[in-house]
Amino acid sequence: MGVSPPSPSGTGIIYASFDRFPAPKGAAVHIRAFVEALGEAFGGVDLLALRDASTVGTGPLPLAEGVTYHPLEARGRDLVAQALSFRAHLAAWWRDRPRAAVVHVRSIFEGYPVARRKEALTDALVFEVNGLPSIELKYHHPDVAEDAELLRKLVAQEDLCLSRADLLVTPSEVTAEYLVKRGAEPGRVRVIPNGVDLEVFRYAPPRPPEAGRPVRLLYSGTMTSWQGVHHAIEACRLLRRELPAVLTLVGPLRKNGRRALMDRCGDLLLEGAVELLEPLPQEELARLHHQSDVVLVPLPVNDRNCVQGCCPLKLLEAMATGTPVVASNLPVVRTLAGPDEVMLIRPGSAKAIVEAVKALRADEALGPALSAKARARVERDFPWGRAQAALVRAYEETFGMARASTRRSTSASLLA
Repeated sequence: MGVSPPSPSGTGIIYASFDRFPAPKGAAVHIRAFVEALGEAFGGVDLLALRDASTVGTGPLPLAEGVTYHPLEARGRDLVAQALSFRAHLAAWWRDRPRAAVVHVRSIFEGYPVARRKEALTDALVFEVNGLPSIELKYHHPDVAEDAELLRKLVAQEDLCLSRADLLVTPSEVTAEYLVKRGAEPGRVRVIPNGVDLEVFRYAPPRPPEAGRPVRLLYSGTMTSWQGVHHAIEACRLLRRELPAVLTLVGPLRKNGRRALMDRCGDLLLEGAVELLEPLPQEELARLHHQSDVVLVPLPVNDRNCVQGCCPLKLLEAMATGTPVVASNLPVVRTLAGPDEVMLIRPGSAKAIVEAVKALRADEALGPALSAKARARVERDFPWGRAQAALVRAYEETFGMARASTRRSTSASLLA
């Protein structure tokens, strides 16, 4: 059994993340939900994240009740340079500040320097593990995939963060199992799945088929093979042999990635069967869901999805909107949705996607039945409010932290 962390005596909560904020990506949505919950519950939260130069200034900004956002820079030509730049800006911000009660990190890029100097910086460390670079880096930066020395360093930094964290938060049961295999103490791991803003992703019944109208397929997320975008593209190509179809792809693309994706789409782009959109604000993405007939979540079998694990936010958002979902039959999907809520298909098969779409077209009652049950599941298990409450509860139970309202009431009674 591990030693319980002491109750924090430091000042405030620092939530640091090597992610761009604000942004339409799922990471930014997750960050906002968590810092807002911590700010409302405990107050005194400082959010440190990458500045979005197009929308955010450089100074401290009030973000929500009890939360101040400090945008930081990360300059450099590659990931390593950017991470080192971010760490330098983080250290400069931290200089001469009081010891924190809790530091909450989302990756080793900000977490490793904190873990190394934990005793000097904070009473308690929270490591929120949505993904680990030793698994994911080769998908985002294939040019460094063969760098054995870099991989060794990444694993060592991950291990230090895992061993020094007083609380490990992850959105996936699969990821929790992987962390324990990596040496994490099971009692320090909390699974808190992602959530959905039900007021933004409002429910609407599926669109009934109309003669002559193309089937509209939607894929949102990272445009990479490890997310299965190539299976979505091939499924559109196969489906168009039998009926009109249009595939909308929504997500970020680097310059080289855009060229590769356009090459893969080829004839479909020429035929107007593929639409490429940059990441959209949540409200616009929700409207696009309602304009689509099927949402695709075609996660393939790989170490990121099946060993490390994930909690696909796009699956939950699609379930919330009521648009029928076709998703890979993987453990990370089955923990969020059953076969009566989404169409579960064989992973890695464009043909299986096509057969699922055709089944939805052939049975007019199938889509609405899946839609209603999917929305009910999200309302019950995956509103952001539930995830936020679980995070606050984890802080209370692990660190004995008192809510700001309780502290105010105690102070008032002492002064009475």
